Amino acid sequence: MKIAVVGTGYVGLVTGTCFAETGNHVTCLDLDESKIEQLKQAKVPFFEPGLETLVAKNSKQEKLMFTTNPDQAFADAQIALICVGTPSAADGSANLEYVYAAARDIAKHAPQDLILITKSTVPVGTGDEIEKIVREEGREDIVVVSNPEFLREGSAVQDCMYPDRVVIGTEDSKAKETLTKLYESFVRSGNPILTMKRRSAEMAKYGANSLLACRISFINEMSRICEKIGADIQDVRVAMGTDNRIGMQYLYPSIGFGGSCFPKDVRALEFLAKDNGMQPDLLTATLQANEKQKDNYVNKIVGHFSGEENIKGKKIAIWGVAFKAKTDDIRESPSLHVMDKLIALGADVHSYDPEANTNTKENYGSQVSVHEDMYSAVEGADALCVLTEWNEFRSPDFSRIASTMKSSTLFDGRNLYDAKQLSGFKYYRIG
Repeated sequence: MKIAVVGTGYVGLVTGTCFAETGNHVTCLDLDESKIEQLKQAKVPFFEPGLETLVAKNSKQEKLMFTTNPDQAFADAQIALICVGTPSAADGSANLEYVYAAARDIAKHAPQDLILITKSTVPVGTGDEIEKIVREEGREDIVVVSNPEFLREGSAVQDCMYPDRVVIGTEDSKAKETLTKLYESFVRSGNPILTMKRRSAEMAKYGANSLLACRISFINEMSRICEKIGADIQDVRVAMGTDNRIGMQYLYPSIGFGGSCFPKDVRALEFLAKDNGMQPDLLTATLQANEKQKDNYVNKIVGHFSGEENIKGKKIAIWGVAFKAKTDDIRESPSLHVMDKLIALGADVHSYDPEANTNTKENYGSQVSVHEDMYSAVEGADALCVLTEWNEFRSPDFSRIASTMKSSTLFDGRNLYDAKQLSGFKYYRIG
């Protein structure tokens, strides 16, 4: 099939590349000329394991193309996917200006009998508005479908090629048939293709992300209770997660959730509920608990130094700035909350991240000393904060760390270590 993809961020580039990998001809459209020039040279502007290899392979085979020209992107396209950002507005709602602009461009430039797919995470009813836009452009032949993505940064290629399920929101029989055929090669292991109303498909993505965020906030709140009463969250987590009604996934205590999806999507669903006259207590509590968890971690540092006034001038090393491992994405990373607080208190902050150093430098400039090596970041440090669960942080040389630090103090924000490993360290973990 011939497919046009609007937007070359995580969702657009991964989805377009995976469709090309399965034999389709894909053209990705973006207004950012520098990004398109990079992609034409098979250089991916962000870190995602395995993606750059697939981009290079499919570009060489001329199954994957990149352009800033709408006419070129939509020429002969049978399917067009909207994969643009939907950032949070000031009130928590999703900003849909890029989605609606993409819909207008598609309506103006696309050929006859097009299936227009919304991949971006959008509030319930967005498909109805897109349909109005394309009808206003005189396009009665365009079928608007919701087909939400369920990609995790760091494993997005795997998630796209081997999805747990494919959700298709449409009641148009031809669109159902076409998209079922498109996705057949992704679900050969028997995972389902679920067809439903468009509004249900839009809601499914928000429901999934909000529930996962809720689980994280719940286990983090449990960790704070454990700290107060003398229980161990590691033991409690295992006892909970081995119940097959609960499971272990997303029951890992940490400094909180972040990234480009969970915070934004929970806020958007909270706004949607309030906009419809409801008080979404669980969604509000999920967000509040997440903020408290980040503050709780900072409070451990403040407590260790016996007050905020004693942090000024202290050298604090940070391992991990990305919101999770296997990505360079620092958007709404809980690490930023910790670093911002430490900077505000006058700490001398030194950081290292295997992939997010460039983004850290762009975000902080001279406020943070960014290191190219995990061990150089801790030299002379008064404390080490481990904030992201990168594999290279799991078994460091603790003797080397202790010998170079000014004070052997470690704040483990991901519970990566066993206290028995840390003889001679003042060790703090979650829960």
